Amino acid sequence: MKALIIDDDPSIGVLVKTIMNKDGYEVDAAQTAKEGERLALTDEYGVIILDLGLPDGEGIELCENIREEDITTPVLILSADQQTDMKVQCLRVGADDYLTKPFDKNELMARVEAVTRRADSQMVNQVLSCGSLEVRMLEREFHVNGTQVDLTNNEYNLLVYLLKNKNEILSQEQIAKNVWDIHFDTQTNYINVYISYLRKKIRSHADREYIDTVRKKGFTIRCND
Repeated sequence: MKALIIDDDPSIGVLVKTIMNKDGYEVDAAQTAKEGERLALTDEYGVIILDLGLPDGEGIELCENIREEDITTPVLILSADQQTDMKVQCLRVGADDYLTKPFDKNELMARVEAVTRRADSQMVNQVLSCGSLEVRMLEREFHVNGTQVDLTNNEYNLLVYLLKNKNEILSQEQIAKNVWDIHFDTQTNYINVYISYLRKKIRSHADREYIDTVRKKGFTIRCND
């Protein structure tokens, strides 16, 4: 699982990364709100660990911005601010938990495990939709206009990633990394092949095209909802 730590103190970033690496997490780090928001919106993470005092903005505003963009990744606030009012504000704008500094590494990982576990339990019951398309995550079923359409695992995982980022242009590099955890090889047409498979299966039941190719940029699934 991937994690994102957004903290302007490089020593905290290194410490959290070291702790989480030992538990098998791949960790990206950002030291500004701008960079943290860019990563949160363009990559896929299992958890975001967020400091409140950033040099170019407040962490609470960043958390709110992330939620307004429909990013449901669990957010754990990591801050020296121990005031109850601040904790309440963070939870109200969409944070999942709040841990004060200095922190114990075991408590950090326990809280990370708790918020990701809750997110996983919610995700399996989630329904992703786009016009006449519907993916039922619990059953791993795909429906077009009410008709169930069989997908391979690769097709299903690709479709879920597109739907989680609907109306967004996704590069082949992003798709390769987030769907298959591989680096995109420009010499192959691997992704184009699976996009073609999905289009064909959707086209056989839908009243319009859903997946668009954006020249030199990537692909997007267009939704009106």
